[in-house]
Amino acid sequence: MAHDLVIRNGRVVDGTGGEPVNADVAIDGDRITTVGDVDERGRREIDADGQLVTPGFVDIHTHLDAQLAWDPIGSSSCWHGVTSVVLGNCGVTFAPCKPEDRRTLAEMMESVEDIPADSIMEGLDWDWETYGEYLDAVDRMPKGINAGGMVGHCAVRIHAMGERALDEAPATEADVAAMCELVAEAIDAGALGFSTSRTALHRVPDGRVVPGTHADPRELLAIAQVMGDRNRGVFEAAPALGERGADGERRTQPEVALLGELSRRTGRPATFGLSQTKKVPGIHTDALETVEQQNGLGADLRPQTTARGIGLLFGPACRTPFDGAPEWRALRDMPLPEKLALMRDPQRRAELVEAAEGRPTIPMEELYVLPVGDARYDLGPDDSLGAEAKRREVSPAEAFLQLVDERNGNVLVNWPFLNDDLSAVETMLRHPATVMGLADAGAHVGMIMDSSQPTFFLTYWIRDRGLSGIGEAVRRLTSDTAELFGVTDRGVLRPGAFADVNVIDLDGMRLPQPEYVNDFPRGAGRYVQRASGYTATIVNGSVFMEDGEHTGELAGRLLRS
Repeated sequence: MAHDLVIRNGRVVDGTGGEPVNADVAIDGDRITTVGDVDERGRREIDADGQLVTPGFVDIHTHLDAQLAWDPIGSSSCWHGVTSVVLGNCGVTFAPCKPEDRRTLAEMMESVEDIPADSIMEGLDWDWETYGEYLDAVDRMPKGINAGGMVGHCAVRIHAMGERALDEAPATEADVAAMCELVAEAIDAGALGFSTSRTALHRVPDGRVVPGTHADPRELLAIAQVMGDRNRGVFEAAPALGERGADGERRTQPEVALLGELSRRTGRPATFGLSQTKKVPGIHTDALETVEQQNGLGADLRPQTTARGIGLLFGPACRTPFDGAPEWRALRDMPLPEKLALMRDPQRRAELVEAAEGRPTIPMEELYVLPVGDARYDLGPDDSLGAEAKRREVSPAEAFLQLVDERNGNVLVNWPFLNDDLSAVETMLRHPATVMGLADAGAHVGMIMDSSQPTFFLTYWIRDRGLSGIGEAVRRLTSDTAELFGVTDRGVLRPGAFADVNVIDLDGMRLPQPEYVNDFPRGAGRYVQRASGYTATIVNGSVFMEDGEHTGELAGRLLRS
């Protein structure tokens, strides 16, 4: 009997942390049936000689909640070996939702995650009210990747409290009870957990912080206990690390301690975003020390961090570093050819340079000019726009315009405002409690492109720097993230597991520059980033991507807890 698919002669990395072994992988239907010597032929075969064969990557921090409705391949994640994603991070979700609140939730998502509200309103069917009905809608969507989701605090609060959800006053006992009922419905329907935002950075369009930011511990503990009672679900937070409380003290350690208490009381894991920033020196080490203390007391805290700087992208296609000046900001929505023509016109060019002078902006020494070709995220001051301006003996704005002219608009500068110190990133990556996350796929579409994180991690940290063996690296991208979120039979290569598989040419893996495209509903734009080196990505036994191109297969499924 022939197998449906056989991957032959590969170096199999099974996702559990072990180093590669030479083996074949046989797949029948949506499951792996053999890892080892496969004598039977396959109806289809892939020769993986000299290549890695790994589980599909499991990305636990995405905001593809709306995008999957119109982009079933889940780009850019699909180009980086990701086969399963978790939606609903940072407290912002589209369910539960009363019909009259749809625009509110769409605008909140735009305000927090830079996903255009008009695209969301047009792209979603909105044929749900409860979170369980939303999961059913995701289940019906044709999709190339597997997707599960957490229920978000913002939507829960608005559904239960209406406009009062945005007040700083504590929720009443009745409010908390109503929220717990909504969360119980979501978890019972298969939500992977509950997410909340506690940072002042996340705001609604009128400038107020999002619902739940000021929620008191009583409210958070009650909601977390819903998951504890069911022994299911993860508590995820965008925390207020580094921010100052009413007493003027930094909230880093108290925030982590609160999450530790939630975890201990409920027996559920808690995860939160963690990054280094020059604005608050030592924030990441303070948080990790508190994680160690809390885990030593019985908590299960897993801080999420990234493999590189979280950076804002600037270029002529979308935002520029000088958009603080109205003359520059007026160019933003113009088609790129018109924009380039204006930037090359001597009179308009002089006006733009003059307009940029004296305007408060990002330090030019922290704006790194990405090289043409392979993207680089380990650049230093000599690669900055400020240094380029000094070499050219012109202002930074003039240097930017000259680069735009010389490269025919193919210019990107990157400002890594978080995790800009790669030695701090290495410290976090080496910590045993941290988990790979914060790639933010689908979010900040005109500002950030970080969903290529798996490729950068494997090339820069593993292939080029030797941070760990390939077995441990793959474990961190697969079974580690899958197990945290209770995603069973994925993230591993073993008989009986779902056949989510990557065939990877690690030596040939490359990461090109991000590019700006206008492919969202209503023509909205976003950054995308491809990769080379992924020979094949298989989802539930179907070959989904080949050499970076979609095969037409859409075998992704809903992930329920």
